[in-house]
Amino acid sequence: MREAGIRHAVHRMAEFYSRFLSLLLALSVLILVFPVTLQIFARFTDFLPHYIWTEEMARFLLVWTIMIGAMVGLKEGIHFNVDLWPTLHGRARAALDLVSGVFVLIFAAAFFWYGIEFVDFAWFRISELAELPLWLIHLAWPLLGFSWLLFGGLKFYDDLKTLFGGEAP
Repeated sequence: MREAGIRHAVHRMAEFYSRFLSLLLALSVLILVFPVTLQIFARFTDFLPHYIWTEEMARFLLVWTIMIGAMVGLKEGIHFNVDLWPTLHGRARAALDLVSGVFVLIFAAAFFWYGIEFVDFAWFRISELAELPLWLIHLAWPLLGFSWLLFGGLKFYDDLKTLFGGEAP
């Protein structure tokens, strides 16, 4: 009973986190439009000066958009998904998902572990053009690893329950 309560609480927190990431993804795409639009207008008109910071800001936002999209994609089950046997269900599906889940968790752990080192490397550095702290962009890697560990770990646990319990939780 206690295990089910903990599992339910973790799933609820992960669902809330997933919704937050989806909102953040939409917001980052919306914000990305602004510096890219400024770059385009600056190239073809004399009304706007050629903004140097827009290229760097667009790059930062694009990296974050891709990383957040990968986080949401894993939660939604559409990232790292190659469905060779779409008709499989139950224990057979769970067994195959566990095999791929091991590799997802290995990649997640690598992104998390080496991402922390990546952030540490950039901690006291700034970007050349906009003079933004580089740890802001490097933080996407360990956050991606954490999110994959969370979402992949929950899926892995559910597949284990299905494999050994016979039913999907």
